[in-house]
Amino acid sequence: MRVKVRRWHVGAAILLAAGIVFMIFSTRSDQPFPPGPQKPSPSPLAPTVIVAMGDSTVSGEGAGQYTADTNGQGGNWCHRSPNAFVQKVNIPGVIAHVNLACSGAPAEQVALGPVKQWTEGSQAEQLARLVKDHRIAAVVIAVGANDEPKFSNQVTTCFKAWFTPANPPCSELLHQSWQAKVDAMTPKVAAAVTDVKAVLARAGYVPSDYQLILQSYAAPIGPDIPENLRNLNGCPFRVEDLRWISQTGIGILSAGLKHAAQLTGARFLDLAKMGVKHEACSGGANLGGEWFTRLTLQLDDLSQVDRAQHALQESFHPNAAGHVAISDCLGEFIAQHDGNATCVAGPDGKLHADPDVVAR
Repeated sequence: MRVKVRRWHVGAAILLAAGIVFMIFSTRSDQPFPPGPQKPSPSPLAPTVIVAMGDSTVSGEGAGQYTADTNGQGGNWCHRSPNAFVQKVNIPGVIAHVNLACSGAPAEQVALGPVKQWTEGSQAEQLARLVKDHRIAAVVIAVGANDEPKFSNQVTTCFKAWFTPANPPCSELLHQSWQAKVDAMTPKVAAAVTDVKAVLARAGYVPSDYQLILQSYAAPIGPDIPENLRNLNGCPFRVEDLRWISQTGIGILSAGLKHAAQLTGARFLDLAKMGVKHEACSGGANLGGEWFTRLTLQLDDLSQVDRAQHALQESFHPNAAGHVAISDCLGEFIAQHDGNATCVAGPDGKLHADPDVVAR
């Protein structure tokens, strides 16, 4: 039986088919689908890296063997050391370790912007250049102590108080203003961490692509040191000041940094108690168990005008052994993938990342 097809049916079908074809091709060309997320690497062959950012506690100040370009050359005193914890931490799959930290850096130099530290520009901008040919696995940041708290300056103030026993201890004045200083610091640290996240987001990263870690500071000195070292031979501080720094001041500072981590979605690693029984001068005649430098004076630097003001720069920072201890804790922390933790010493004498002991 022959079916008679009306011409207008055929024409309508042709027009319908043409319309569908036009819609398909116009969607593919003139109205593209939103592009998928950019892969967080310029190449599958790009090396996977852990990046450290921040100030002296990250750069390796006190750990020695500073790279020539950061040991005063051209005015650069960032003091980056091959003994810094970022160079020692062992993370499966990570084949490169990059240290962008600079001794004395404030939060604004870690953030995006024009602020420099010892001739070096923004660490976040340095990270932006790094992501072009590296795959970022983790970013570890420690910063804030050089902002309003000016922790190194406070230690120096307490050092001066040792010379004037008739005057009040430095901790008496610090106690009155310390919380306000930390409160003023916290939003600056949060802004710096936010800028680091922005750099990675522009490179196509989403939070699940990498770990973002904000860590706190350790107390380099404590009250339980031999009396014969509470002087220019090692740790010239008054007992009440040593106690306040290690038991109160460092805790308030850590609490402020933990709040900055909460504001930015970063993981928080608390180092406040990592140095207990390993502080500077705690070992007496045996320096082997100490993780922090004692009062350190580079005598050779005193003969050079451009270096003399940096002759004490290494004092009361983690030494090479301290950085190894931090790297042990950090490696465990990264392996845990999420949550916060505190670095605490275990029976084996090493530091471990304990997620159940977040002090604040």
